Amino acid sequence: MNVLIAGAGIGGLTTALSLHAAGIDDVTLYESVPEIRPLGVGINLLPHAVRELTELGLGDELAELGVATSTLSYFNRHGQQIWSEPRGRAAGYHWPQYSVHRGRLQLLLRDAVLERLGADAIRLGSPVGDARSEGARTSVAIVGGPDAGTRMTADAVIAADGIHSALRRQQYPDEGAPVWNGLILWRGTARVRPYLDGLTMIMAGDAMQKFVAYPLSAVGDDGLQTVNFIAEYRSDDPEPGASDWNRGADPSAVLGRFADWDFGWLDVPAVISAADEILEYPMVDRDPVERWTFGSQTLLGDAAHAMYPIGSNGASQAIIDARTLAFQLGTVDSIVDALGAYETERRPRTTALTLSNRSMGPEQVMQLAYERAPGGFGDIDLVVPYAERAEIANRYKQAAGFVPELLNERASLTVPTPTDD
Repeated sequence: MNVLIAGAGIGGLTTALSLHAAGIDDVTLYESVPEIRPLGVGINLLPHAVRELTELGLGDELAELGVATSTLSYFNRHGQQIWSEPRGRAAGYHWPQYSVHRGRLQLLLRDAVLERLGADAIRLGSPVGDARSEGARTSVAIVGGPDAGTRMTADAVIAADGIHSALRRQQYPDEGAPVWNGLILWRGTARVRPYLDGLTMIMAGDAMQKFVAYPLSAVGDDGLQTVNFIAEYRSDDPEPGASDWNRGADPSAVLGRFADWDFGWLDVPAVISAADEILEYPMVDRDPVERWTFGSQTLLGDAAHAMYPIGSNGASQAIIDARTLAFQLGTVDSIVDALGAYETERRPRTTALTLSNRSMGPEQVMQLAYERAPGGFGDIDLVVPYAERAEIANRYKQAAGFVPELLNERASLTVPTPTDD
């Protein structure tokens, strides 16, 4: 079996590694950019994604790359705590939760692909065009790079080419631009003094304005650590601008909206001021679609289910897609049946998660606190009772597939080899 993957982002690279682990070595990735560089800022890898990367043999590298998150805490815009829960091993998972730099994670996955599948496994500067069924196989037009003007044929084609997927657009030509919810995200990293225990991810605010922060490094000899932040506000503009993570933002505009957000334990303006660069991006997603798989081609990651960055699930769900797809291709005789089984397993789950994120997912506790006590509170239990907060948190874990007990007990997605018991 040979497989063509469109896109060498986190989803595409993890798919290639997962296929290799399942015994499928004839895999080629076509990536539109001429060079994979450590771009972007931070992301969170939840325990269900860390489990999959660990089972791919990358556990030690992840531990060196990321910061193991100890706690997730929600606050109002006055810095008062609404909800807090342990994360990773502290929450009973068999695997940690990591905060990592997206670009460095992508390089880790790239290097592993080149080492395991060979130097020719990734074709850079080679965007894809249309796909056509040719009997049981699929051919894909290559529109750039050394293979430009040719059609590459494969037994299976995986579209992991992101929110602007060319292969998704071919199947849904009238879909249009990603759906904007009116929020603008400003993202950056800064070297600052650690807050709380130096291992906590925090979210403060509500549906109108929010600040998120989590550490990306250990504390250095200078007493500082690298912190990733997202400053978010609801815009009055009629158009969101381009969905491009490389678009810079004016730091003064960001500071102006968060000038009085000093909680004592975290000085938000100081974090924003310390950023070397701030990138601006509209919060967009895609409407769920009723079908991913067309013959011997299917969608994966953001090409299949781009969702709002709520609950730290974008990259994690792409990783689980990759492992599920490879498991099916490695255990089901028919490629079409394997792709169908993958979609049956993953599409309903990611559809539910996409819709949950549109209603703020686990961050609903922040909005409830704002609606019921906009000026702050003395006792959060009188505003949003503990049982209500816990139910919101647990419901999201269930939807996203990382309830500790269920994840710990779930069967592995590693394809058994003939020597396995």
